[in-house]
Amino acid sequence: MTQNVNNGYGQIDWKRQIDRDRQIIEEFHANRGKVDGPFAGASLLLLDTTGAKSGQSRTHPLVYYSENGRLFIFATKAGAPTNPDWYYNILAHPEVTVEIGTEKFPATGVVLGEEERAQMYAKQAALSPRFAEYERTTTRKIPVVELVRK
Repeated sequence: MTQNVNNGYGQIDWKRQIDRDRQIIEEFHANRGKVDGPFAGASLLLLDTTGAKSGQSRTHPLVYYSENGRLFIFATKAGAPTNPDWYYNILAHPEVTVEIGTEKFPATGVVLGEEERAQMYAKQAALSPRFAEYERTTTRKIPVVELVRK
C-alpha cells in the first residue's frame, strides 16, 4: 500500500517519490553533482544516514543552505504533517556522510535550537519561496539540521 499525503499542493505518492529520489541520485553521480529538472541549479547534496529502525544505509537527495562554511538541511518533507525519515535517522544515528559535487565527507548531524532554526529557515525561504510555502502548509515546526564536518 502506498502512503499518500496532501501537502497543500496535492497528494504526494511516496513510492513515486522514492523512485524519483533514485533517479536524482543516479543523475547526481553521473553528472558530478549536477541534476536537471526541479533541482536544476539548486544547492543539492546527498545525505547518507543509518536507518533509525532498520540500521540500513539510506541515501537522501536534499537541498542545503551554506553560510560561512556551515551546511544546513531542512526537514520539510514538502510540508507534510510529519518529519521525514532521514530526520529520525539523524536523531538515532547522528554520524552521517555528505556528498556535494564530487566531494564526500563524514559529518555529524546537529539539530538547531529554535532561535537559530528560525533564522536559518528564514534565510532558505528567502532564497526559495517553496520553503516558505512548506512552512505555511504544516502545523509542525520544520527542523533544521546542521551538518558539522568531521
